[in-house]
Amino acid sequence: MQKQDIEIVVIEDEEDILELLEYHLTKEGYSATGFLSTEQVERFLEEEEPSLMIVDRNLPGIEGSEFVAYLREQGYTIPVIFLTARDRDEDLEQGFRSGGDDYMTKPFKPKELLLRVEALLRRSGVTQNEKIKYRDMILDVGHHTLSIEGKQVELTNLEFKLLHTFIKNPGQPLDRDFIRDAVWGSDNPDFHDKTINVAMNRLKKKIDPEGTKEYFAPVWGVGYKLL
Repeated sequence: MQKQDIEIVVIEDEEDILELLEYHLTKEGYSATGFLSTEQVERFLEEEEPSLMIVDRNLPGIEGSEFVAYLREQGYTIPVIFLTARDRDEDLEQGFRSGGDDYMTKPFKPKELLLRVEALLRRSGVTQNEKIKYRDMILDVGHHTLSIEGKQVELTNLEFKLLHTFIKNPGQPLDRDFIRDAVWGSDNPDFHDKTINVAMNRLKKKIDPEGTKEYFAPVWGVGYKLL
């Protein structure tokens, strides 16, 4: 998942701090939605699927950790970073016991908060900083880049997803339905019968312009496999 696809909810009753948080998160590339109270948050969670929440402890109406504990009781597992001026040991313990995953005290450094956000997203599996090596290819999943023999190869998002799907299943014949669902989605209206063939040909030309490496082989009546 790329940063622009990661939705982060911020609940902070001080408007200037809320705007500061939204500014730094969007500048970093995330999608950020801010709330000054918890009133509309649950309705938002019913319609959207944010990847992380930053929650102030001192909120109007309900204390932040109580609200997170309530969300946990409702079955929400969204990672939470508490942001608060409360720094006593018992406050820290209460925050974690109520369902918090990390804890920052005010005043805070925006850079440190962004690093904590990045680390929590990584721990929760939303983002990955993994590099996968296959033959002479290195696929950097976190940065969506490919290098072959040390040289960068530019791929579209779709081509990257297509190659990643095969590298996760090396040597296995992948049928067309599996490839379609993994790369385009099962209900994509733009998908046509020849779409896979066209995409495979474009990918092969990019990663093997001379046609000498034979990364892929067609499997008659099935689809393709990565050699």
